[in-house]
Amino acid sequence: MTVGRRRWSPWALAMAGILVVAAAVVATSPSAQAVTIDPTAWYQIVSRHSGKALAIGQASTADGAGLVQLTLGTGTNQQFQFVSSGGGFYRLRARHSGKVLDVYNFSTANGANVVQWPDLNGTNQQFSAVDTNSGYFKLINRNSGKALDVWELSTADNARISQYTDNGGTNQQWRLTVVGSATPTVSQPPTATTRPPTTSPPGCPTRTPPPSYPNPGAVSGSTGAHDPTVVKTPAGSYLVAVTGNNLPLRTSANRTSWSNAGVVWPGGASWTSPYTGGSASLWAPDLSFRNGQYWLYYAASTFGSQRSAIFLATSPTGASGTWTHRGLVIESSTAVNYNAIDPNLVVDQQGGAWLVFGSFWTGIKMIRLDPATGLRSTSDTTVRAVAQRTTAGGAVEAPNIYFHCGFYYLFVSFDLCCRGAQSTYRIMVGRSTSVTGPYVDRNGTAMTAGGGTQILAAHDAIIGPGHQAVIPDNGSDVLFYHYYTSSGASFLGINPLGWDSAGWPFVS
Repeated sequence: MTVGRRRWSPWALAMAGILVVAAAVVATSPSAQAVTIDPTAWYQIVSRHSGKALAIGQASTADGAGLVQLTLGTGTNQQFQFVSSGGGFYRLRARHSGKVLDVYNFSTANGANVVQWPDLNGTNQQFSAVDTNSGYFKLINRNSGKALDVWELSTADNARISQYTDNGGTNQQWRLTVVGSATPTVSQPPTATTRPPTTSPPGCPTRTPPPSYPNPGAVSGSTGAHDPTVVKTPAGSYLVAVTGNNLPLRTSANRTSWSNAGVVWPGGASWTSPYTGGSASLWAPDLSFRNGQYWLYYAASTFGSQRSAIFLATSPTGASGTWTHRGLVIESSTAVNYNAIDPNLVVDQQGGAWLVFGSFWTGIKMIRLDPATGLRSTSDTTVRAVAQRTTAGGAVEAPNIYFHCGFYYLFVSFDLCCRGAQSTYRIMVGRSTSVTGPYVDRNGTAMTAGGGTQILAAHDAIIGPGHQAVIPDNGSDVLFYHYYTSSGASFLGINPLGWDSAGWPFVS
């Protein structure tokens, strides 16, 4: 007996294998034509297996409401319009909500939930309709290549609809019934209401990017750095914190000449020991100045471990030894699917406070903070996904969100750090009109589906630039990061950040 969602006899398994192969031939051969779709019609989509129709559960209009099957009725939550995305793919728009079917979080897994979501024209929202030569058709998701499927062969009302490997089952076959007509929907990607505009708003200065990546600007003094974060003080000087024993600090009066300024915790940080194995090394600090105080988020972990934690400290001056431990913000372990390192505080345009963080596992996450305490909100405990890679071992980390001219820009580092001259870090970016996303790159690919537009990578003698932070300074924007040299040492990199005519950043 096999262990899984369906139980088959050996004979049935053999036949299923034949069917899968046959289905694959049908799906890829020229004879497998897409069913004829009328983009002006509203359809009920009826399961061959159960005779029931696709529906949004409980007629919900909420983002993330699940797709189920229901006995045929007249509810508009059972009615869908096929909106062309081009190339034989369609978004399926629910009549009652105006939202489209979406394989949640760009999953490629069998059994992944199918929900409704605002129309972003993502590949996880696009389906091809492929004939089965039996009067029925399959709906194949563009992102995963898997078929829309009545889970566990159920015939019950409210049984959930998932995606599953195309196996030719009748629970993956559908027919259409016209129930009304609609004004034709323009088969273009969504406009500014659901996707960021393609140009900068009026009044935002733009420049032409240089033909190649520039080298870091000139700096001197104490410039050894890893995972730098920076804040400009009320007096006009600069304070930098970096990864290292008890969190080293650097200061500069002019952003060029840098001096050691001690460490955040001269007496150590005993509360971090359960996560560091007793090591004094603390990681990836994030500095800001709010409400007359310096705020510092930082991580405690060991290399490659998911046993990690993010803490908060505050100081009236930012100087060594003046910091107060404010508490644990969030921790991670094998009980969750994320890693609680690389924090970055984000204050949105409405004054809401958020923490974005993450490394490998399922990528970059975001939680709401209590703006008064800086600790995790107790009323909104949702862990939101904002970026993920399903390739390169999931190598995405070091998030930093920066608001510019109507957009929130999510900067991340792809690939590998901490390997000296073998490091492969590179800086990527996406943007959104909402702090919680969805973030998309220049090509419209969601960052939760591996998207990201590269703005800086290895060049000349500069190796593995990454773990970036962006600040406004004297009417311009400035990028801080670390990079390696051939010796394997890491140094502070600083460059101006420019914006092109489409509102995308570049390093200058």
